[in-house]
Amino acid sequence: MAAVKVGDKAPGFELLDTDLNKRSLDEFLSKGRPVILLFFPGAFTSVCTKELCTFRDRMAELEKANAEVLAISVDSPFALKAFKEKYNLNFTLLSDFNKEVIRKYGVVLPELLGLRELAKRAVFILDKDGVVRYAWVSDDPRVEPDYEEVIKKAAEIGG
Repeated sequence: MAAVKVGDKAPGFELLDTDLNKRSLDEFLSKGRPVILLFFPGAFTSVCTKELCTFRDRMAELEKANAEVLAISVDSPFALKAFKEKYNLNFTLLSDFNKEVIRKYGVVLPELLGLRELAKRAVFILDKDGVVRYAWVSDDPRVEPDYEEVIKKAAEIGG
C-alpha cells in the first residue's frame, strides 16, 4: 500500500498511550492545532532515540508553531512508557502494537534485522482539519527527517 500523501485526509485511529489510555486522532485534531505524526521503527534503538530526543529538544519551536506531536511505533505501551521516562520525552507516544495504523498510513517496514512489520521512519503534518499538508517517508531506517524542514512546515501550517 502506498503511503498517505499531501492532500489526503489522514486516516483516523485509536491507540493506547503510555498510560494505557485510548487516544484517538480526532481527540488531538479537536484542539484546532496541526498534528505532527512521527512514525519510528523501535524504542531504544540508536537512530530512533536520536530522532525523538531531537524533537524533545526542539519542542519549544514546535509549540511556537502551535503543533501537537504524536510519536507512533509498534512497540508495546509498556516499552514506550520506559522509553519516554528514560529520555524525558515531552510529547505523546502511541502504541500501534497490532500494526493497524502503519498499514493505514502505508508506512510498513517489511523487515529489519529479522523483525517483521515495523514502522518506517516517517513524518506527516496534518492541518487542524486532518488533511495531510506535509509527508516524508524513508525506506531506510537509518535516515532521519530534516528537522528544520519539519519545524518550518509546522510553523507555516500552524500560523
